[in-house]
Amino acid sequence: MFTKSTRSWLALSVLLSLFALGSACNKNPEGPTPSDGKTREVYKPTGDEGTVTGKIAYVGTPPAPVKIDTSQDPVCGKKNPNLESEDNVVKDGKLANVFVYIKDGTTADGKKFSDLGWEVSSEPVTLDQNGCHYRPHVLGIQATQQLKITNSDPTQHNIHFTPQNNPEWNQSQMNGAPAMMHDFKVTEVLVPTKCNQHPWMRAYIGVLRHRLFAVSKEDGSFEIKGVPPGTYTVAAWHEGGAKGTEQIKQVTIAAKGSATADFSFGSATASTQEPSLKMMPALEVPMLGRP
Repeated sequence: MFTKSTRSWLALSVLLSLFALGSACNKNPEGPTPSDGKTREVYKPTGDEGTVTGKIAYVGTPPAPVKIDTSQDPVCGKKNPNLESEDNVVKDGKLANVFVYIKDGTTADGKKFSDLGWEVSSEPVTLDQNGCHYRPHVLGIQATQQLKITNSDPTQHNIHFTPQNNPEWNQSQMNGAPAMMHDFKVTEVLVPTKCNQHPWMRAYIGVLRHRLFAVSKEDGSFEIKGVPPGTYTVAAWHEGGAKGTEQIKQVTIAAKGSATADFSFGSATASTQEPSLKMMPALEVPMLGRP
């Protein structure tokens, strides 16, 4: 015979179990919500997805790369004797290291792009310190996706993220040290990255909810695969100095189709470019509790 208190406990346990079961049954599939807390239905590929391709041109005479003085760390000069700045990497009038991404739009079935959720890739993205440069110089990653940070140089480096939307992060990494892992919880285009020990080292990380982004290659080309049919705003971001610069274009993609979005940066297009973000001055003071 159960006591009164035992019966009450059993009744409460049954109610809690039923509540949990009901919640599980009624739960809708939703996308990752690291940026704004919204619940989104995850987009499921149908096989009708298309592609956005294009090329990035540099109009005008690009500034000559600046030779970097590595006397403060001779190891850098020994491994990479031709170390130069990477603000504008131009070859045959084409511009590399431009971050291109789907910014907004509407799918062919009328859904807002901003309302779609996306599965986060389980594969980490690698940021390597090699030749006293960050490799790659510009990269894209999904919010909450793991960033694997490695040091391939025979010298110590420092990884200092100075974002606007995400927490600042500042860590040193000895040569030969294991890889470090980090993730960004909030979307941000783009996160400036620097090395406090080698001030010429810069990288930029585009953090998005989705995977629909690309970085222009040496020949200026880019390709964004897996885009659902619809009409979209495609944005192209280039560091262009102290402030990033962004341009946008509209494209329409039919089922299994493709669209082209070409962009031009450089001195001759400066008046038509719009600032995409204001870079905050990089702080040299490490985070509390960080080495």
